[in-house]
Amino acid sequence: MRAESNGTSRRILCVFPRYTSSFGTFEHSYPLTDGVRAFMPPQGLLLISAYLPKDWQVKFVDENLRRTTKEEFEWAEAVFVSGMHIQRQQMNDICRRAHEFDLPVALGGPSVSACPDYYPSFDYLHVGELGDATNQLIEILSRDTSRPDEQVVLTTKDRVPMTEFPIPAYELADVKKYFLGSIQYSSGCPYQCEFCDIPGLYGRNPRIKTPEQIIAELDRLRECGMTDTVYFVDDNFIGNRKAAMDLLPHLIEWQKKTGYVVRLACEATLNIAKRPEILEKMREAYFITIFCGIETPDPDALKAMHKDHNMMVPILEGVRTINSYGMEVVSGIIMGLDTDKPNTSEALLSFVEESRIPLLTINLLQALPKTPLWDRLEKEGRLVEDEGRDSNVDFLLPYDDVVASWKHAMGVAYEPEKVYARFQYQCDHVYPHRLKMPVPDEMKTWPNIRRGLVMLRNIFWKVGVLGDYKRVFWKFALGRIKRGDIEGLIGCTLIAHHLITFARAASSGKQNASNYSIRLREAAVPAE
Repeated sequence: MRAESNGTSRRILCVFPRYTSSFGTFEHSYPLTDGVRAFMPPQGLLLISAYLPKDWQVKFVDENLRRTTKEEFEWAEAVFVSGMHIQRQQMNDICRRAHEFDLPVALGGPSVSACPDYYPSFDYLHVGELGDATNQLIEILSRDTSRPDEQVVLTTKDRVPMTEFPIPAYELADVKKYFLGSIQYSSGCPYQCEFCDIPGLYGRNPRIKTPEQIIAELDRLRECGMTDTVYFVDDNFIGNRKAAMDLLPHLIEWQKKTGYVVRLACEATLNIAKRPEILEKMREAYFITIFCGIETPDPDALKAMHKDHNMMVPILEGVRTINSYGMEVVSGIIMGLDTDKPNTSEALLSFVEESRIPLLTINLLQALPKTPLWDRLEKEGRLVEDEGRDSNVDFLLPYDDVVASWKHAMGVAYEPEKVYARFQYQCDHVYPHRLKMPVPDEMKTWPNIRRGLVMLRNIFWKVGVLGDYKRVFWKFALGRIKRGDIEGLIGCTLIAHHLITFARAASSGKQNASNYSIRLREAAVPAE
């Protein structure tokens, strides 16, 4: 489905802002690859690009790959921008640069939808999902591309059904330069965790695409060159369990047809461990990773944040169950909760050791607008407006103590020996449960072999020779080589190197303690 045109052709420049360095963007892994430069293709801007009228011209720039050029601004008649809170500073910078060329700039996406007041400089604010607000913006620009006298706020009231979404314009993105592919199956989550803004932004009744749409999107990603892991960016893959079960057979059939070249990953609530019928189908579809928002191993804290569904099965048992289907668990963890105690960091570190989860994104609690947490803390007078802090929450424990506990947890959890021990556990006890299949012919081509050799060269040189934890690395690497597990060697090392490098910066105070922090920093990896 595309928006209708009144016959006017426009030139739209879609610009995606750089990410500020964070735990989940893996930028320290990129130098070890064969040319990866960014995390995932942005769904929002690529969807809008595909939705614009057919006779409109669109250019897309991801500033995680390179900076927008003077010539591109001169070509454009209007600029579209989208992003998350962590990209706020970079979004405002794109707006400033576009205004130097007197271009109207429209901003959409999750950050502006939650906090329109963060962006007073933009000409158009698109609040909400694809829908009538999008059509209004297109209609306005069809008539006039001069900048309005004052900011115009367009709010979606009637959303386009996801069954009518076009395939995102993946062809505009250089997908080979991304760490992961991205795809969206659903929007919304039925749960209402106190700290989460997803229900407020996208609703509690998940909206879904058809299986046929997802297969068509996967085919398009493959046509554009994506051959690695594709991440389902859904808020909760099992938000609608029946829909997930309907989709999985189609994914299995597609994987069989394409030779299982692509691996899949997703986000889901931990109670997926209670659904063996879903986990078995996910294994057959070659899902290899599930991000679970565990948040905390403390049952009292889970009750307080209304995340009781994490207690439908004991947490460690749930992790082991998921592992038994060959899927590695990645977890979100929050520190600074009202239920935290002075020894919370030690309890968390014990959980890390017991769970053997290699990657846990440990963040300080941040209150987001449109969440029950924000409403509660606002009533209690515990929201702090200070952009020099890592959190906008007035913790019950002393702020400096909470930040110190976070730094301690990051420093200890991601010591090289501990990280590689957890990955060794995955190699020995989790990965062997994955589907066994012959290497497809597509993976035996010279370009693919060369790609692997380039990554091995980079890893051996930058980690095994120049790295300061080379002894730990070689102990792991030689074990993988003896078993002929080059894929495991490369995959684990890429992630481990990022975790170790990022955590060192975090524990020394050089990184934000929250992915949603109001403490604005420059993007750590500037676009060239």
